[in-house]
Amino acid sequence: MTSAPHHSMAPPAVTANEQPRYSLRLRLRPKALTTGYVDGAWWPRSRDLAAELPALLAVLAVRLGEIPRVSYNLTEWDSAPRQIAAAGVRVRLSGFWSRPPHTVDVVAWDRRRLTLLLVSPDTEPSAAHHSMMRAAQRENTDTVEVLLRGDGARESTVDVVGAGSNCIPEQTFQGVR
Repeated sequence: MTSAPHHSMAPPAVTANEQPRYSLRLRLRPKALTTGYVDGAWWPRSRDLAAELPALLAVLAVRLGEIPRVSYNLTEWDSAPRQIAAAGVRVRLSGFWSRPPHTVDVVAWDRRRLTLLLVSPDTEPSAAHHSMMRAAQRENTDTVEVLLRGDGARESTVDVVGAGSNCIPEQTFQGVR
């Protein structure tokens, strides 16, 4: 029995050279041992993963170094290539149906991992801001569902108002060091 060559249906790697036109909407927990479900939150402007990732990876590389892999839930994004080239690094994009929804994992060469809450691009700005602020608090142990729920503040482990920040997420990517 002979096997036929396998031809991938996935598009080839994409090179992302374009600079972002808008500031990155990202909040990260302070760099320290953490507990909880997420290490921060990301609010992309579209469902085009290949277009959104280069700016995110450039910022996260400050904390993690080179990032060769990103895994995501397939239902959250439009179709994406299997890999992109960002800042000269080939990044493997691993989409899974079974991956927890509303999260993106960013994996460094040394296998350090950041799990980010994915706030949908069409989320109302004040709700997105609230979810992102809660996700970035060091003591937050809320589930993804609670973080994204508009009324989740009653169940939350974090007092966002008490956290002392009135910045909207696109004004800062606090926690990147």
